[in-house]
Amino acid sequence: MALDGAFLHFIKMEIASHIGARIDKIHQPSREEIIITLRGKGYSDKLLLSAGADSPRVHFTQESFENPKTPPMFCMLLRKHLGCGKLSDVRQIGMDRVLELDFESMNEFGDRVTLTLVVEIMGRHSNIVLVNQDGRIIDAIKRIDEEMSRVRQILPGMEYRHLPQQDKLNLLSAEREEVLFRLKAGKAEDLSKALVRVFQGVSPVLAREIAGYATRYRDISTAELTDDITDRLFFFCGRIRKMLEENHSEPTIAMEHNGKPKEFSFLDLKQYGHYLVTQPVENCSQLLDRFYAERDRMDRMRQRSNDLLKLLMNLSERAERKIATQTEELKNCADREKLKIYGDLINASLYQIKKGDNKAVLQNYYAEDAALVEIPLEPGLTPVQNAQKYYKEYRKAATAEKLLIGFIEQAKEELIYLESVFDAVSRTNGESELLEIRQELAEQGYLKNYKNRNKILKAQPPLRFLSSDGYTILCGRNNKQNDKLTLKDAKNYDMWLHVHNMPGSHVIICAQGAEIPNRTIEEACIIAAYNSKARDSAQVPVDYTLIKNVKKPSGAKPGMVIFVDYRTAYVMPDEQKVKQLLDLAGK
Repeated sequence: MALDGAFLHFIKMEIASHIGARIDKIHQPSREEIIITLRGKGYSDKLLLSAGADSPRVHFTQESFENPKTPPMFCMLLRKHLGCGKLSDVRQIGMDRVLELDFESMNEFGDRVTLTLVVEIMGRHSNIVLVNQDGRIIDAIKRIDEEMSRVRQILPGMEYRHLPQQDKLNLLSAEREEVLFRLKAGKAEDLSKALVRVFQGVSPVLAREIAGYATRYRDISTAELTDDITDRLFFFCGRIRKMLEENHSEPTIAMEHNGKPKEFSFLDLKQYGHYLVTQPVENCSQLLDRFYAERDRMDRMRQRSNDLLKLLMNLSERAERKIATQTEELKNCADREKLKIYGDLINASLYQIKKGDNKAVLQNYYAEDAALVEIPLEPGLTPVQNAQKYYKEYRKAATAEKLLIGFIEQAKEELIYLESVFDAVSRTNGESELLEIRQELAEQGYLKNYKNRNKILKAQPPLRFLSSDGYTILCGRNNKQNDKLTLKDAKNYDMWLHVHNMPGSHVIICAQGAEIPNRTIEEACIIAAYNSKARDSAQVPVDYTLIKNVKKPSGAKPGMVIFVDYRTAYVMPDEQKVKQLLDLAGK
């Protein structure tokens, strides 16, 4: 993540626009998070301060937080010292990830004092410290004693000392000659890594963006710097400096193709190309708010779906083992004709065999050369009984073959179904969708102890898109939605689409009796490809036909259909196009 000193500069400026605002409320929703509500003329904004090891940050937030019934001690202390106080100043220590927020308030004697809330964003060493006007620590959200750190303690009554400054250059004031000297000092290294080493407040993401512009996205070491690369490097640094000085940012969030936030920056990111999807955001606080809220939501979804994914993997492995075992048994049944021949040969040669023999060498009249064949016998049985034994084994093998063919087909169908559910779970974007899938699995007998098996869930609507030609396109989110969409909602003249021979959503083009344009069919194919297991493939085959050609076999599992008279188109899943068509429907 790229909450570096340069990014924090823009957060500082957002907070600075609230100077003069009074503290309305202070809450501590979790052990390492503080929410301060600042009220000014015409606004009331929540400022989030987090010292969490995995997400330390400070920004304004629109998110709602559940607060404990009993406020933690640090929250009570902040209310005591800062309650009704006024924000009077905000400072950043150089380009470091440290903000100091000054608040004017009244002490217990009625005297006006200035207290400073210091936010240190340093990974697992992040902290929020309240300091009085004499520079003494009142308290901190994390107390650091000598056992935890011999270098720097954070305890009430101690003098607050800033974090030790690294020997790095300030991006706002560094001279070209000094920068070049430091870049070339020591061993040759990747240019982006050298930029992180040289500049204060520059994260690897920002460094890669600077280096990428300078080198035209080639891998260049500090030993390979040319005048052209150097000129482009300082031009881009000058652009960043101007953005910082003029408080002009281009907040950008970079996401994986499944929508999970990956990186962010205060400037438009070019380094990821098509590997990540970038989106602009209005301001830096909104960016952080969205980034962490979406990341946390997806993490929670992953945790809640982990049990389902594990169950589906176990069930799939069991089905695969069953198919392998029964296929091997089926191979054994393929030799059953030999058993009937043995019985026939014994019956035709009863005079040559007597009870007690353990084998019989007989002429095989079924073979072209009528060669001799050795037939094993049960010594305790008569020749007739041995013949009957082989006939019985033949009939048993024939019956087993029929049963095994059916069992293998059932197991294969189950495997296809489980893969479709796995695909739906992996593409789930909401708790309601996950509940629908859980209920589906419970109804199919896979979740034995599911409490909400008979609970009637509110039906979730399918995804709705609007084609460039104005046609509504609907897309199921899971097997139950697919069945409803295809078998109940769609009309005979509507068009049905599905990725070829892979798990995926059912997609419907609502034709409304008109002939569907090729462009709309292509867009619907892209939607079907994107909402399938083939989402990350380059060229995806998608089958399409009229709804009247789609049927559900009796007893088939949810989402399973058969279809005839279809065509196949090859498309590339295009996330941007899918989102564009989704946005058109929203408008």
